[in-house]
Amino acid sequence: MLLQRVITALVLLAILLPALFYPSVTPFALVVLVFMAAGAWEWGRLNGRGNAAALGLSAVCLALCAGSWWAGWLDRPLPLLWTLGGGLWVACTAWLLRAGVPGWPLIPAPVRIGLGVLALWLAWLAVVQARILGINFLLSVLTLVWVADIFAYFAGRAFGLRFTRNKLAPSISPGKSWEGVWGGLAGVLCLAVAWVVADRYFQADVASFYTRLYSAGWWFLAIAVVFMVAMSVAGDLVESLIKRSAGVKDSSGLLPGHGGVLDRVDALLPTLPLALMLTRLISV
Repeated sequence: MLLQRVITALVLLAILLPALFYPSVTPFALVVLVFMAAGAWEWGRLNGRGNAAALGLSAVCLALCAGSWWAGWLDRPLPLLWTLGGGLWVACTAWLLRAGVPGWPLIPAPVRIGLGVLALWLAWLAVVQARILGINFLLSVLTLVWVADIFAYFAGRAFGLRFTRNKLAPSISPGKSWEGVWGGLAGVLCLAVAWVVADRYFQADVASFYTRLYSAGWWFLAIAVVFMVAMSVAGDLVESLIKRSAGVKDSSGLLPGHGGVLDRVDALLPTLPLALMLTRLISV
């Protein structure tokens, strides 16, 4: 299993890194588009659709992305879209986590399926716009999720239930603790400060996400980081809730040793659009 995970990770890096650092954004946009289309297929399967219908959802996701690309949306600020998309993510996440696993099947299937495809499209548009803003900006957003996850894992193992009596969401993801959340938050706060300092020291040509937040004040940076970490955790919990409702461990087996695409991007789906929302809010 470990060897399988390592090989899959190396293959993904061999595909993603050249596309990420290529002077034109086109290769990166195309590579991510393939992943989002695969995620749409997984989404159909998680919602009880057969292979043909799931492939149809992939086609719909591809069409949405291609249509927005053709319309020139990649180069537009789109503040209203990011505000509406971010607000919808927050509202839906709050409702889902309150309703729990039993609440998921109560949502009409067309609504569930439609919202999932829209979330994948919005994440694709956000990640490509982030790449257009600059690699430093994109990596600072992606690293937020990775650091939150890594620090949460180790803090949870070291301090889980030592300071609180209740787990974070035992009916959704029994392994997660509040201590893990706090550890993830502490890690990202340190990351944000270090990145702002590094941007200044190295006189970065492209401002990172954290430097842009800092331009509105340290207080705004701190509040925004807390919000982003919370939504990162929420994105992970939402996917766990949906998989538990579907009775599966992984969203698919497309990535050997890692599960499916949705298993790898669950926390990024809300954080990418929200990062663009906050960035555009500051620039207004």
